[in-house]
Amino acid sequence: MNRPSYKLIQDPEYGFLRIDPVPTREEVDRYYREEFYSKLKSFNDSALEVQLEEKEFMDSRWAAMCDACRRVLGRVQGLSVLDVGCGFAQALLYFREQGMEASGLEPAPEGVAYARAKGVEVFEADIEDFDCVGGRRFDVVTLINVLEHLRQPAETLRQIRDKLLNRGGLLILDVANEFNDFQTTADAEYRLNQWWLCPPNHINYFSVTSLCRLLERCGFNVVHKEASFPVELFMLLGDVYVRHPALGRDCHKKRVQFERLMRKHGKADKLSRFYQALAELDLGRQVVVGATPR
Repeated sequence: MNRPSYKLIQDPEYGFLRIDPVPTREEVDRYYREEFYSKLKSFNDSALEVQLEEKEFMDSRWAAMCDACRRVLGRVQGLSVLDVGCGFAQALLYFREQGMEASGLEPAPEGVAYARAKGVEVFEADIEDFDCVGGRRFDVVTLINVLEHLRQPAETLRQIRDKLLNRGGLLILDVANEFNDFQTTADAEYRLNQWWLCPPNHINYFSVTSLCRLLERCGFNVVHKEASFPVELFMLLGDVYVRHPALGRDCHKKRVQFERLMRKHGKADKLSRFYQALAELDLGRQVVVGATPR
């Protein structure tokens, strides 16, 4: 597919960074139906192969989301959850094991087929189409590595607030934390050409601060924010893994080992507090934000 040239701008209304021009809805829909899973498996952590190989690590991400539900809603058991852009439903399978009523929405036929074969209710529809759920509402709505791909993230957030979430429900967002200080310092030192920019795969580029600002302007109260391990820190220590996949895998294994040992030796709460502190500094590779509708 021929792709136009893009430039990075600050969204004039909401302040987060995004590419310009924004791809058309038809271009985005075609990209996810035809290319997202089939052509990006070598580095796409939404790919089934990657998620199964890294099951322990991925489950720790889903567990952190369950912990956010406990903090905000007081429980996990019995909560209804809709994962928008659920992919191969690995998060939903975990949520179901924790006693949640799990449903998903996914545009890619291969993801829908896999999820349904596992007995998960999945609506096959475009990411921006919430009419498919037929007016149902949910206690929890998750968007995991989705908001950065959306043409109109503010409109999607408002629709989730107005159409999908129960009163008192919880929205959980997991996005890449881009242009953080560790990342930009490594880029400046090693001239890595802002390797994290990848249009039209990622349309939007959020920090913790810009994501929270967007949520608040879309009618939400931010009630929880937590980063993930700042993997770019390895580059500041000399392990420049960009364009070196083997070194990147080694750095990832060290990060997994760090988290495993903290949990093994009873430091899970301190680990979570550490990641919450990183979020306050706009640091960390990913950021999970929980928000409730006003």
